[in-house]
Order: sequence, then C-alpha cells, then structure tokens
Amino acid sequence: MSASVKSLLSTLTSRGPHRVLRGNLAIAGQPGVVFTPESGRDLPCVAFGHGWLTGVSHYRGTLEHLASWGLVVAAPDTERGPIPSHLGLATDLLTTLDICTGVRLGDGTVRVHPERLALAGHGMGAGAAVIAAAQRPVTTLCALAPAPTAPASETAASALTISALVLSGAADIDSVNCNAIPLTAAWAGPAILRALDGASNNGIVEGRRALAALGVGKYEHKTARTVRALLTGYLLHQLTGDKKYQPFADPEAVIPHTQVIDPNAPQEEEKPKVGIGTVVGLLRR
Repeated sequence: MSASVKSLLSTLTSRGPHRVLRGNLAIAGQPGVVFTPESGRDLPCVAFGHGWLTGVSHYRGTLEHLASWGLVVAAPDTERGPIPSHLGLATDLLTTLDICTGVRLGDGTVRVHPERLALAGHGMGAGAAVIAAAQRPVTTLCALAPAPTAPASETAASALTISALVLSGAADIDSVNCNAIPLTAAWAGPAILRALDGASNNGIVEGRRALAALGVGKYEHKTARTVRALLTGYLLHQLTGDKKYQPFADPEAVIPHTQVIDPNAPQEEEKPKVGIGTVVGLLRR
C-alpha cells in the first residue's frame, strides 16, 4: 500500500485536470472568492476560513489547486483585523456554503451537490470552521494548524460526529497558538491528526505578511505541496466516495513525510521559553 500511497501523493501535488474559474462572492453579498472547475454538476463544495491577520489572497494557490481537482472552493474574506470575531467568521463560512448551494456558479453550468459539503480552514479559520460545523450538517472537516478560538473549538468538537482531518507542522504541534492535539482529542467522531515532518504551521500562507520581517511565518513550498495533496486526497474520498483515495482517510496508512499522532498519548512537558516566538504566539488568538 505504501508504494500506492506514495504514487497518489506525488500525483496530487500537481494541479488536477480541470481548468479553474475564479468568481467574486461579493456579488451575492458576501465578501470573498470562489474557485470552481470550468463545468460540472453535483460537485462537492468546501468553505475555507483564513488565518489571523491574513486574507484569502494568501491561500489562492491552495484554493485553486483543490478546484483543479473538481472541487468548488469558496472563502469569505472577512475578520482580517488584529481582533477578529471567530463567531463572525464561522457565520460567514455558513453564508458562503448557502451561496454556493443556492446559485449556479461560473457561466451557469457549475452546480454544487447540497449534501457534498465540507468546512476547512487554517489557524483561527480552522477553529471557526469547527464552530460553524456545530451549527449545520456537513460531511467532513479539515483543520490546518488550528488555533485557539473564543468560544473554544474543543467544546464544539465534543458534539461533532462527522469525520475530521487535522494537519499540523511537527515543529509547532504543541505550541501555544496551536490546539491541534486537544481539538483532536475532544472530537466525538473519527478524527485523524497528522504531523508534517519539517513543517511550520504557517508554511502554507503565501506571500509577504506582517510578521515576515521577524522571521516568522515564511512560505514553505514543500509544506504547501504536501498539504495540498493531503487535503485533495482526503476530500475527494470523503465527498465523492472515490475509493482510490481511501488511504488519505485511513489513520493506519503510511504517508511519506507525515506521522499520525495519538492525541491522547502523554505529552512531554517542556520548560517555558521566553522569546519572540512566545510573544507572537500570545498575540495570535
């Protein structure tokens, strides 16, 4: 199986067969963007939440990648300030799903299946996606380096029986601004926590950001490629039922450059370190 998984992972790091169209959600009253395949009926749809102090433009490569594999991907571009409302972003994610399921997209030939829906996000956007999932039925959820939210996403997770994929950089998985371990532990349904070797939690964020000058949050091309492949394979299996991609939803599958983490395993205690990383982590809420 490992050889097959390695081959699939390699394939999914490249763009898919579909030409991608870009649209503006603001036309329907919700600031944000939507990426779709050029055509298709009964397509799966993913609403994606951005991280703290970022906008959807910093995830364009990832969103386009998913769309190239046949997924409709939409992202609200709100709550971008230093003191965002996590509940507000969760509400906007749900509005985004309503728009995508309620109208024809593209040139009118793109339609979303009302029951093939997923929520996803990065950082605080992942936490907001969890909060949103507690408010309406979706098929699955993907949380990329989830950050703590108010209200706590762990509380919402304890009532969610849907499947979930949680990804985190191995270096930052137990940092103060990542709750991947407690979130997965709290999940009521089947949840997989995978750590990416040599990756940081902000490695998928494209372009320059406010903290780049401090050496924090630089874009990591390798991390982005791996995350895109893992997301694509997992979502294609969960939303379309394609058995070829089943290993991406299997906690027993060995996937190169990743390791499955048991969220209930005892964690090693470390002495607190004071430095720029700690200060940034405390600010990132």
